[in-house]
Amino acid sequence: MSPFCCWGLPMALLALIVCPGSGEEAFQVYMWPEQQVVKLGGSWEVNCSTSCLQPEIGGVETTLSKTLLDEQPQWKLYRLSNISEDTVMYCYFTCSGKQVSANASISVYHPPEQVLLKLQPTWVTVGKSFTIECRVQAVAPLENLTLTLLRGKEPLHMQTFGRSTAAPQEAVITHNSTAHKDDGRHNFSCQAELDLRSRGGGIIRRTSEPQVLEIHEPGQDNQMVIIITVVSVLLLLFVSSVLLCFIFGQQWHQRRIGSYGVQAAWSRLRQAYQA
Repeated sequence: MSPFCCWGLPMALLALIVCPGSGEEAFQVYMWPEQQVVKLGGSWEVNCSTSCLQPEIGGVETTLSKTLLDEQPQWKLYRLSNISEDTVMYCYFTCSGKQVSANASISVYHPPEQVLLKLQPTWVTVGKSFTIECRVQAVAPLENLTLTLLRGKEPLHMQTFGRSTAAPQEAVITHNSTAHKDDGRHNFSCQAELDLRSRGGGIIRRTSEPQVLEIHEPGQDNQMVIIITVVSVLLLLFVSSVLLCFIFGQQWHQRRIGSYGVQAAWSRLRQAYQA
């Protein structure tokens, strides 16, 4: 049996104690829960009850799809299905010809299921600027969302959003920052917090995958330039020496061939003169 079945009798006794002799003229109507948050497309159970001992008629008025799960003379239990928008429902009972009603509200939410963080660029020199972007693809209600950019556990930037439509929407924030030497030792992340406490719910938190910023110091860059320059000069000298050796070798070879040719011609000339 539903726990709501125990509501009717205590409420009726309370009404009789507070208003003796009033009979069925004074009675109360209750709806529980009075405020609730439901995930988009979800369902929820509500109880409609009264302190009237013998109500004539009662029920719940709503635009949502409803199913009567259980009932007793002083209470009715309904399931509301396929909840797609914020709504207010009414619980009513008629007792001795008098009708009294109570209302309850349902707020629809869509949690931040995926939080994406992007660093641009991912490689930066100390003292230079870089951009952090956080994106939540679909969330509602947007006015209850807070996005916080973190460096390790340190908050860098926090942003809330104004009132908007009830439909899930994308939320994006960007923050420009200057690179510091120790930034490379910390992870960057983004936390999305959907605070539904004002609507009868709790707090839903999601955090992005951590990202690492690669930091380069100016001194390291200068050393790299020097190393590259030295290696380039040595390589140029090596190539030049090889080319010079090749050129001098070719000239020496040609001189030797030329000297042998002159000596052979002189020998032939002497032999012809002697003959």
